[in-house]
Amino acid sequence: MPIRPPVADVLVAVAPTSVAVLLAQEAARQGWPPLDLVGYLLVALVNLPVVLRSRAPVTVCLVVLALWTVYVTAGYWPVVNSFAPMLAVYTVASLRPLRTALTCAALMSTVWIYAGVITDGSHMPSVVGQAVGFSAVLLRNGHVARRSAELARRLREEQEERARREVAEERGRIARELHDVVAHHMSVISVQVGLARFVFDSDPGTARAALGTIADTSTEALEELRRVLKVLRTDGDGGPVAPMPGLARLAEMAERVRAGGVPVDLRVEGTPRPLPPGVDLCAYRVVQEALTNVLKHAPGANARVEVRYKERHVEVAVTDDGKGVIQDRVRTGSGHGLIGMRERAKLYGGTITVGPRSEGGFAVGLTLPTSSHTARRKDATTE
Repeated sequence: MPIRPPVADVLVAVAPTSVAVLLAQEAARQGWPPLDLVGYLLVALVNLPVVLRSRAPVTVCLVVLALWTVYVTAGYWPVVNSFAPMLAVYTVASLRPLRTALTCAALMSTVWIYAGVITDGSHMPSVVGQAVGFSAVLLRNGHVARRSAELARRLREEQEERARREVAEERGRIARELHDVVAHHMSVISVQVGLARFVFDSDPGTARAALGTIADTSTEALEELRRVLKVLRTDGDGGPVAPMPGLARLAEMAERVRAGGVPVDLRVEGTPRPLPPGVDLCAYRVVQEALTNVLKHAPGANARVEVRYKERHVEVAVTDDGKGVIQDRVRTGSGHGLIGMRERAKLYGGTITVGPRSEGGFAVGLTLPTSSHTARRKDATTE
């Protein structure tokens, strides 16, 4: 069971009091008057205030030094009560600014020298050396303890701030993932539900096809949601996590969007190659968000997805020839999806352009490095 601070202060006060009582037994052997009732009372008065040293260090130090002065003036052996003043000065140095500690240390040295002056046969150079030396050591050790405590506090605050920042970043990443998964698949499902309802009686075949698309899309949405949730598990007893989607699955995405009523032309230039997982997922999600926006804001438009594999980067472009509300969303800067696109591109050191085309329609262009140090480092931090 850990010792609570008040109990620790009591124990610390008991220690110098016990030492003082033991030293009092040696007073007569050292040529000093033995302690009587008044002497023991002064010993108690000098040492017991140390119990409150953590709460009021300066006040306790001044009281202890004043009572020590009374004790010395009464003609008792000064060494008996010297430990409580030194502890009080150390406490001030460890908890208060250096200027305050210097003042208290100077007062202790003054009382120490005063004791030497009023004592017959004192060797003053030795007394002065002890007074200055002990005060200097107490100041230094207390100051070091204070600095160490401040550094520990700052380090703890920085760690807490870093933890809060990492939690916020992780929440943002999770929010983007959930938005990308839910928005795309639910958009496709919504379009297919409307189609099935419209042709349910007049064209059962088309309705069945729409229901099949809904079933496939909802299954894939559940799989991706399950993958996200498994990543969030902390008990470590979940099954293997499904691989993250990437550019290799663009054909499946294009097929779903076509089933939603938007013709999609998918073109790939260059030789497809494995990309860092984070970069691959980033490119996939940007295409997904762009096609989702076409479904929601420009139904009936023709869309084109172009992927170009370059030596050190990959380029992705999604364009459509329709006009819709999405253009107003870009001008106002609203929309979690558009914000997520920019955040993903920035995270992996890429660039993204989003906006209306001069000839009509809308365009999203993404460039991501695939072999730079930035891409590898960012990918490692998101694993």
